[in-house]
Amino acid sequence: MPELAPVLLGAATRDERGALADLVEQARGAAGDVPAALALAGAVGVRLPVPGAGRTLHVWSALASVAAVDLTVARTLEPHLDALAILGQADLPAEPGTWGVFAAEGPGEPLRATASGSAYVLDGRKHWCSLGGVLDRALVSAWIGDKRQLFAVDLRHPGVAAVTGTWVARGLTAVDSGPVDFAAVPATAVGEPGWYLERPGFAWGGIGVAAVWFGGAVGIARRLVTSAASRPPDQVALMHLGAVDAQLHAARCVLEEAAYAVDAGRLTGAAGWRAALRVREVVALAAEDVLRRAAHGLGPGPLATDEDHARRVADLELYLRQWHAERDQAALGEDLLRADSPSW
Repeated sequence: MPELAPVLLGAATRDERGALADLVEQARGAAGDVPAALALAGAVGVRLPVPGAGRTLHVWSALASVAAVDLTVARTLEPHLDALAILGQADLPAEPGTWGVFAAEGPGEPLRATASGSAYVLDGRKHWCSLGGVLDRALVSAWIGDKRQLFAVDLRHPGVAAVTGTWVARGLTAVDSGPVDFAAVPATAVGEPGWYLERPGFAWGGIGVAAVWFGGAVGIARRLVTSAASRPPDQVALMHLGAVDAQLHAARCVLEEAAYAVDAGRLTGAAGWRAALRVREVVALAAEDVLRRAAHGLGPGPLATDEDHARRVADLELYLRQWHAERDQAALGEDLLRADSPSW
């Protein structure tokens, strides 16, 4: 059955195919179960490579393969892998446990860091902390004066408190991404101020998220194929299938090209940021089109009676909002005008 297959973004060795097939089975077992997803992330994180180490295509294929099965598991795994990659770039060890990355900004007074001897303490509220109440550790951005810096934090410290009751999402319902309050919580600096956004891995992590979107879209597209197998498709159904195939092909191609470019050392600095904006744009638009065509092609039935499909649609619609849409398009246009000449 197609829903059992790994999602390959490019060529893979026999061992890589076997590892991805095993990962798909583990993801199926953890679907919708955050504790099981956390256990999977902890086990898989030590085995998967980091982006830029020569096997970027494999790690992005792993993210896509998990996402095609269940986006709750993917939403747990992706930031854990990102945190490990960031710590590796900073030449810092990754303490045992499951990790998150809390680097988004929210309303009100930002989270503040204050020097305390050779370390720091964090005070204030941090917004958009996915699984902040159940993770072991996190990389958290905070402000020192007018500068933003990244810190490693033990979320089991008594000064850490997840704010409950704010996560009312209908997608990714089990992945509570509400605020977390910090009160005199010890923290270790990860890089210098500004390093988190300036390092090459920031762009690579953004493309990794696009690999998750791609996998989520593949999961929905596979439902279209299943429907066609159970009932002979008419011309409209065939039209939607063909359009979805073309969109997913284009998205896969840009992810594959980006993976090879990362490993070749070509996506650093401005080139990395530009590539991330382009790839995320292509993949997000493809995923949105898959959602639209699945709704048109399948009708209301699966959304009303198929738990897996309805949850996958709601999860992907929310996950895609990590793409900044028109704001990212504007950023790409601004970058284009700053360049010496367009690549096209």
